Amino acid sequence: MKPEWLKINLPNKEYEYTKELLDRLHITTVCREAKCPNVNECWGNRTATFMILGDVCTRGCKFCNTKSANEGREIDWDEPKRITTAVRTLGLKYVVITSVDRDDLPDLGAGHFARCVTEIKQKTGVYVEVLTPDFQGKTELVDVVCKAGPDVFGHNIETVKRLQPKVRDLRANYGQSLGVLGYVARQYPNIIVKSALMVGMGETEKEVVEALEDLHTVGVEAVCIGQYLQPTKWHYPVNEYVRPEQFKEYEKIAKDMGFRFVASGPFVRSSYEAWKICKLIKS
Repeated sequence: MKPEWLKINLPNKEYEYTKELLDRLHITTVCREAKCPNVNECWGNRTATFMILGDVCTRGCKFCNTKSANEGREIDWDEPKRITTAVRTLGLKYVVITSVDRDDLPDLGAGHFARCVTEIKQKTGVYVEVLTPDFQGKTELVDVVCKAGPDVFGHNIETVKRLQPKVRDLRANYGQSLGVLGYVARQYPNIIVKSALMVGMGETEKEVVEALEDLHTVGVEAVCIGQYLQPTKWHYPVNEYVRPEQFKEYEKIAKDMGFRFVASGPFVRSSYEAWKICKLIKS
């Protein structure tokens, strides 16, 4: 049974407006595909995390509710324009773009990320955060995305080092993810580098601290820590519902390490209240 602090807000009129708009524009969001617990709150505030490159992932991580197959959907070339329309209509000042993994594409989806970032930046001028796959660690593809000019580059390590092979698809790994994050931090100093991990999967506090140290060492400036929630009975089980006090402790530890932005709490996800990072964006 879930504890009392895991209560989800009910939908409101703004939620219905956002839902109708996204449905009308045929826009996929991670909010819906991943069964995010914050969807009522975020859509109620007219915010959403746009998921590009379809709703079928070529990897099969054990924590994720997104559909999985060897090949993803056909690329929708009008997607950047439709997302830009949604950004304008919702009056967004900060946009988060994420995607499924597309190991089936020659460029693993990097080009489409760049097209979306370019379209939004040119037509609206708003801040753009990307939350990308690992692109198999290929830095030339990371370059494609970064050269489009996102303000924030995010890639999630998801969990502590020991649990990586149990939780993530075997084509992903801890070192590869740290490598991508470190590369962006070194090569693109004007881009804020961000990552996130889930807790409650069987990790220890020591392991979480070690993961935070690894992230900070490679140059990550912003980190999010949230409670893992099992999407269905077939997914990786919840080992523990971490108490709010522990999340506060993780927040303090991360800030003491030197992270410039820390979000830590039961419902925190990598894009939850992402707009708060605006004050860190470098000119």
